[in-house]
Amino acid sequence: MTPTLVRDHLSHAGSAPRVSLDSRARDWSEIQERMLVPLYEAVYERLDVGPGTRLLGLGCGSGLALLMAASRGVAVTGVESDHPERLALARERLLPNAWRTRARAGTRIVEGPPRDAAGAETPAYTLVTAFEPIGCLAGDSEGLGAQLAAATPLAERGTPVVLAGWGPPERCATSAVLRVASRLADPERAAHGWRTALRDDLEEVAQRAGLRPDGSGRVACPFGYADLASAVRGLLSTGLFDAAIAATDQEQVDKELTEALHPHQRRDGTVWMPNVFRYLIARTP
Repeated sequence: MTPTLVRDHLSHAGSAPRVSLDSRARDWSEIQERMLVPLYEAVYERLDVGPGTRLLGLGCGSGLALLMAASRGVAVTGVESDHPERLALARERLLPNAWRTRARAGTRIVEGPPRDAAGAETPAYTLVTAFEPIGCLAGDSEGLGAQLAAATPLAERGTPVVLAGWGPPERCATSAVLRVASRLADPERAAHGWRTALRDDLEEVAQRAGLRPDGSGRVACPFGYADLASAVRGLLSTGLFDAAIAATDQEQVDKELTEALHPHQRRDGTVWMPNVFRYLIARTP
């Protein structure tokens, strides 16, 4: 179920999330989003991202990856169509009025599809990123293909396009925790909810979008939290448990998620789950 469909379903479901979407977005930006910082850093280092780079970030969320690129002197444009609450936080982080500096005046934050980032006076992009990892749930790459198809004409020929995905479940401690979402959302299909990430998942998405694979890498991205409560809030903020909340209720999801996290709690109360994520660099035709 895509984020937009989940949102629509929740608005009509009998069991609404206990916290507001604004609070959930804040949890994402303050707790969960930073877990992927090693991925962002690895990609920017490998591609020598810096002044002169014009980046288009697909599904930019609350903008941490864009913020890191902007700190390197990159002209950044972020587009987001599924999470307006996260996008509002991205605007707070990145727009010149928020930063009170002219150095990032080229930053653009766009609510809508990639085509809305085009314009007669907009130079072609030299880097496209899609950092939201796929390979978690069956069908979670379907919307990405359409975004890539829309973004490709906005980039220069041969522009690198970066896709991200979950690593193999045996390398991702969080995979067992996320199975709770699938089991509660649809018990009959629970066995198929969390799918094993396949080696060529990212390559297949790229090829369907007409992109040419040109290198890949793996990055350790451990999920670390101050305590169980923070871990629950962070994981709920991903949206991966929204369908489970709609199918059951918030209390049951909180309870079972907390139980699934217990094996990963250390003696000092912190929660630590090692994970490996994979990225693919593809090129526009």
